[in-house]
Amino acid sequence: MIATILRQAPADRRASITAWRQLSDILAQRGNQLGDDDIRRSLHALAVLRPRVPESVRRDCARALARHGRFAPLVALYANDVPAVSAIMLREVRLSEADWLALLPATGAMARSVLAGRRDLPDSVGRALASLGSASVALPQPESVAADEPVQVAPAEPESVADSGPSQISELVRRIDKFQSTRGQPAVPRPPRAAFLFETGPDGVIHWVDGVTRGAVIGLSIAEAAFGGEPGTDGVAAGAFRQRAEIINARMLLEGTPAEAGEWRFSALPWFDPATGQFRGYRASARRPHRNETPYGRTAAEDSGDSIRQLIHELRSPLNAISGFAQIISGQMFGPVSQSYRAMADAIVADAASVQAIIDDLETAARSDAAPPVQPAEEVADIGAIVTQIESDLAGLLADQRVELSISRVGGPFLGRAVDANVRRMVGRLLTALVDVSEPGAILVGQLVTESRHDDMLQLRIVRPAAIRFATAADLLDPGFSPEGEAPGAAVLSLGFSLRLVDSLARAIGGRLDIGHNALTLHLPSANSKAEAGLEAQQGE
Repeated sequence: MIATILRQAPADRRASITAWRQLSDILAQRGNQLGDDDIRRSLHALAVLRPRVPESVRRDCARALARHGRFAPLVALYANDVPAVSAIMLREVRLSEADWLALLPATGAMARSVLAGRRDLPDSVGRALASLGSASVALPQPESVAADEPVQVAPAEPESVADSGPSQISELVRRIDKFQSTRGQPAVPRPPRAAFLFETGPDGVIHWVDGVTRGAVIGLSIAEAAFGGEPGTDGVAAGAFRQRAEIINARMLLEGTPAEAGEWRFSALPWFDPATGQFRGYRASARRPHRNETPYGRTAAEDSGDSIRQLIHELRSPLNAISGFAQIISGQMFGPVSQSYRAMADAIVADAASVQAIIDDLETAARSDAAPPVQPAEEVADIGAIVTQIESDLAGLLADQRVELSISRVGGPFLGRAVDANVRRMVGRLLTALVDVSEPGAILVGQLVTESRHDDMLQLRIVRPAAIRFATAADLLDPGFSPEGEAPGAAVLSLGFSLRLVDSLARAIGGRLDIGHNALTLHLPSANSKAEAGLEAQQGE
């Protein structure tokens, strides 16, 4: 349809309005699915048609597209229209954080002034707007020419406009082309930063920086301490700010590219107006922390695995103590105990076992990140028997969730080259995670498959539950993903963590977890051919 519209040169104003509406609607709904050539030609055609389309029509289109349009290049074209049109589009349109950041360089001062008034944009977009400075925004000015008065432009094919010399339209199209060509490309890595300078206002908010990306620092405040790993400064800086005192080696945490993100140390001096003595803010210099200023002289990235293992060790000690005392009460080792207390103790023992299993999973994940374990190749596990045992173990969970589990067998035998305990963990964690995201009344269907006795892999295929039927592989492996849009409530560990753990354990023994369009398939190395060869050797003897 795009090609048909572009082939027809609008003969009059009515045809121009029709073509404008059709192209705008197609780009708004299907822009992300079109090829680059169709996108460039369509945007070029819209830029040529714009002088022939009344402003009232463009305003109506902007109002309609802002509600459902998600295509950033089209938003950029409308954002560079007259203020009455661009304001309608930019007040309501919803884009992703990456699209907003890519769009800002292609907008003018008046468009940015509209965005500066929105309170629903991501924090990074707000910091990017602030980093451009007050000179980058402007209030809309009244138009000197009647907006609805049509401008007479000679009919021309979109391809012929490029030869008409530089103009505002051709410049806009060039900027949109540049945006489209760079959209989705990975950022070029920056060299590590060693130091930077910054200044704050009297309110403690940083308004000038030199040496790092402005968006990473502009807008942060040294007047209040940041907590919970949020970007900002520590309580040392906040306390000194209240006293208007010198700040020495205070901590600052930044987000952004690897070159800027992480921990910094800064020192600052207050400065005052020479004429009035009024406090004007702080002038500061920041640097990366020295090696002796970091715990144990190592960076966080270097000891993150050790930190997790240390945390796991600290969790196990009180957990074992709680479980041990609960077992003493349940077993009445210190004397008779009432039935209600024994029931509570039994529940504590069961909960402790569940937490212990989670801790084991965390430890396995931390260990696999550091160095994947080497699996002995001589051990053989009966995968079919393990799956049957896990189906029995999950009976209570299945009853609570009101989910039915049905795993059929295709072929056989089901012998795998793996340690029995690891197979139990992989299959159990996979099935538990999928049961947790299944809707009540659903049936979780799967197959345990051996296509040939001499096949290298056994396959456990589980059909996707309805809640994750259309989720991408990237979403399913994201620890923060949930079908409900927030942290999962049913599972203690997220679906993404569980799937990553299963894949990590499988790869350690030469298998893998495949996320297909219809099913999740766990591949495990088969030992059928080895077992068959051994049987034949015994029969030969």
